[in-house]
Amino acid sequence: MSDVQDKRISVIIPALNEEATIEAVVDLAKNSANVGEVIVVDDKSFDNTVQCAKSAGASVITSTRLGKGASMRDGLLVSSGDIVVYLDADVTNYREDLIDVLTRPIIDGDCDFVKARFIRKAGRVTELVARPLLSLLFPDIAGISQPLGGTIAGCREFFFKVNFEDDYGVDIGLLIDMHINKARILEVDIGPLDHKMKPWHQLTKMSRDVSLAILKRAGNLSLVQLDNLETISIIRDQMENAINLTVKKIKKMAIFDLDNTLLNGRFIEKAAEYFDFHKDLLTIVSSNQDSYLITKLIARLLKGKNIAELLAVVDTIPLVTDCEEVIAELHGRGYVVGIITDSYDFVANHIKNKIGADFIMANELEFSSSIATGEVKVPSYFCRNEASTCNHSFCKSNALRQASLNYKIDTPNIIAVGDGENDICMVRIAGIGVSFCSANSLLNQVADYNVSDKRFSPILEFAK
Repeated sequence: MSDVQDKRISVIIPALNEEATIEAVVDLAKNSANVGEVIVVDDKSFDNTVQCAKSAGASVITSTRLGKGASMRDGLLVSSGDIVVYLDADVTNYREDLIDVLTRPIIDGDCDFVKARFIRKAGRVTELVARPLLSLLFPDIAGISQPLGGTIAGCREFFFKVNFEDDYGVDIGLLIDMHINKARILEVDIGPLDHKMKPWHQLTKMSRDVSLAILKRAGNLSLVQLDNLETISIIRDQMENAINLTVKKIKKMAIFDLDNTLLNGRFIEKAAEYFDFHKDLLTIVSSNQDSYLITKLIARLLKGKNIAELLAVVDTIPLVTDCEEVIAELHGRGYVVGIITDSYDFVANHIKNKIGADFIMANELEFSSSIATGEVKVPSYFCRNEASTCNHSFCKSNALRQASLNYKIDTPNIIAVGDGENDICMVRIAGIGVSFCSANSLLNQVADYNVSDKRFSPILEFAK
């Protein structure tokens, strides 16, 4: 190989909503010797990933299509280095000399492709899917410690010989393609690594993508024969059963918005109609922009109304038809079910009791002798704090995090369902975000799933 000075290194970082970590990864790459360019390929993030990457000094392009593989391919095409390094955007503790560790064996002529080996327990899909299939079909690379890891480096020309899958099969596909193209493959140890684990609901899709990437390459080489098809089928059946059992043991939560989600309507609008203060309500909403002030002013419209009158209004609003059955099924699958709403606690508790939910988080309307005083308390769990990921002073996402702490259920294991602008942040941070019959385009974009019918049963298709 040529002298190190003759080898230009390009670092490519695919990223999707990684504002919390992207600057540190870019800084590491920028501060590494012989790195000529750092390219962040943004997968249409809706947070501040692009701004953070640019402020750290990276070049930023937007991926031509969704998916890590497309981002990796796009980055390769716009790069110019003789050696290409791919880093994960969500790693918080890459070692300072990482780029040199990854590229030194290539510069010294010892290999063509480097796969990082790191200290972390291998994931479920690696153990249940990748290893068995590699052992059966590609035994020469079955011993790779982290076949699904995305921290890699290689000679530029070899990356143009491989196929970048657009799904979770991209990393295992690259490894197999490098092997097929006779690249000299080397593992290097980069120590402990901390990054986000894949959310539980993605395990089945990830396992299928990985197995398909392996089987496609084996099929292209005529390695899949009739005598081992039965073995592959058994492996995949065992994998599906093992993953489903794993998911069932995970503590999970489902959170629903109230107005226009569980309820086919909004309480305050129905109350305005019932008590004839619609004009006053419209004036408050149209004349003020501060959400806290709006909440306070609207509560005054309920002053003097007794609890029986108010609950009678709630009972005029129909529930989504299958909500009780779906919540019962979610309970049967091990879910804690809650309601997070910017409506009032007496409304949310009334609905909780009807549908069998476990908890509510809502604004607290004050009563004296069963009569509404017109005062309202916004609980502190809605308020912005050091863990907040948005700039809103009050946000349902903060309440979701508090619920996560209360029940010791990680946010990746939470489903959040909402319909409007105030649900965007909550839906965004949940493991699975669901837009329910929403006309809000941003919420629909942020959500993992869009439900367009007034039924909750579609949620059961992915709420394993």
